[in-house]
Amino acid sequence: MHSDDLLPGDTPLRLIDEEGSGRPHEHHPFPTADRLVDGYRRLVLGRRLNEQADALVRQGKLAVYPSSYGQEAAEVAAALVLGEQDWLFPTYRDTVAVITRGVDPFEALLMLRGDWHSGYDPREHNVAPQATPLATQLLHAVGFAHAARLRGEDTVVLAMCGDGATSEGDFHEALNFAAVFHLPVVFLVQNNGYAISVPLSRQTAAPSIAHKGIGYGMRGRRVDGNDLAALLALLGEAVDEAREGGGPTLVEAVTYRVKPHTNADDATRYRTADEVEPWLARDPLLRLRTWLQAQGALSDGDDAEAHAHAESVAARVRAQLVEEAQPHPEDLFAHVYATPTPQLREQAQQLAAEEAAR
Repeated sequence: MHSDDLLPGDTPLRLIDEEGSGRPHEHHPFPTADRLVDGYRRLVLGRRLNEQADALVRQGKLAVYPSSYGQEAAEVAAALVLGEQDWLFPTYRDTVAVITRGVDPFEALLMLRGDWHSGYDPREHNVAPQATPLATQLLHAVGFAHAARLRGEDTVVLAMCGDGATSEGDFHEALNFAAVFHLPVVFLVQNNGYAISVPLSRQTAAPSIAHKGIGYGMRGRRVDGNDLAALLALLGEAVDEAREGGGPTLVEAVTYRVKPHTNADDATRYRTADEVEPWLARDPLLRLRTWLQAQGALSDGDDAEAHAHAESVAARVRAQLVEEAQPHPEDLFAHVYATPTPQLREQAQQLAAEEAAR
């Protein structure tokens, strides 16, 4: 592969601009209106669940919530470009991607309530547990892709991370291994401007995160992270290339973290409201809705129906999370090893005896 094929373009790919006007691209076909309508409904649901989760944190029903408010387009696209046999490896901020993949929202939020390390069965929807340590899931994703290829499986892995994770050694190791072994992995970096309080300028001196791809011998691509149409087009192409034996791709989605890092973060200590304000006008929901309505693909009734569905899901999740969890002491031992060790069985028996003696 020629080095020119590895370098990203000068500007991120955009198919729908900030005013909601279409900008067709000669090398990237526009997704169908039906697909974008489906994507819009999922954006609406993701936004409502982001809002609901924030409220649940304030009510003490969630321990923490890293919001993806304003980044929902990248979240939704990451899930929609994958086939049923493919796998998603998310981070702690990617709850919307997880539920878009099919995981029940209540189960997706259990980790953030502190009930489980992962509240869902990863194998049910091919979604790895959400990873809190930065970049560790990238190594897991690469290892999974390598194993799948050795087994002869038709599997593409999409691994998500943020800009802060690109400063971790695991990021380098994952990309290098994936490129050397020519694995079917798509790395999606949501560059939202900050790793907690550290801006991108303190993470890298490269022209962009996507430019890092050439150092590993893989394609680097940039896309407007608030444009669902462009994300579906570019990520879809990267998944197709990986499936056809074209190797890995590093995709940088340029977006912005509108909300604080988590509810424990005071974002006013490191950025101003004037910095945040312009990004509010680049809202992925408003942009896509404007384009769809201009095309006659989304009526006011369709929009209202999408919001009503999102509200009903939020109400169900709210009701489920308000109920206090009923922990079972034996669960402490149930998921430590596939085959419990003698010591673990002894500890479980001791606990059972103590519980029975109460």
